Amino acid sequence: VSQHSEDMNMYSVPSPGIPGCPPGLEYLTTVDQLLIKQKVEVVEALVGFESNNKYEVRNVMGQNVFYAVEENDCLSRQCCGPLRPFNIHVLDNFGQEIISITRPLKCMSCFFPCCLQELEVQAPPGNTVGYVIQQWHPLSPKFIVANEHNEPVLKIHGPFCGWSCLPDVDFEILTMDEVSKIGKISKQWTGLLREAFTDADNFGIQFPMDLDVRMKAVMIGACFLI
Repeated sequence: VSQHSEDMNMYSVPSPGIPGCPPGLEYLTTVDQLLIKQKVEVVEALVGFESNNKYEVRNVMGQNVFYAVEENDCLSRQCCGPLRPFNIHVLDNFGQEIISITRPLKCMSCFFPCCLQELEVQAPPGNTVGYVIQQWHPLSPKFIVANEHNEPVLKIHGPFCGWSCLPDVDFEILTMDEVSKIGKISKQWTGLLREAFTDADNFGIQFPMDLDVRMKAVMIGACFLI
């Protein structure tokens, strides 16, 4: 058995068949933080032509626990940029798709409430576990995190509209009454030289250990939306 295979098997699900936990999400019951890191392809960085984005999802020790790949077409990537629709497939270390994230084509502007961002998260594919829906606000991005019945569960609040140019940005995860902050999604700057050649960033997610595992999956979707 190769070292690569051994490394992949080390971070497989700890105990399959946890009651109330969608199959494939068992590992999420054991974590309260994740890092999503875009994998930068050398050719893409040099010529500026984007292929399908690929990501590694790591735990706090830097170990890869999931992988993700964005499915879209070249025309959408080149013409729509960050506005593009996408499907993201999240895979476990055995290559099984455990989470599917879908975003339709929408307007990104803070000033137009007619086409706000939204996405659907399924885990496993075909089984909806929740939605992330943007709320209209003139100055800052705000999102509702809803369950599979489209019932609001949590809120996500970000900074003002120019947040993408800032080196470090936190999106706070709040209870519906906005009284308690229970976590955050953070953009982590990857360094000036690297940023000069690529749009890759690291994003960290922090949430309560006992948060419903389905909502943890939806938070991964929210991170990709942000």
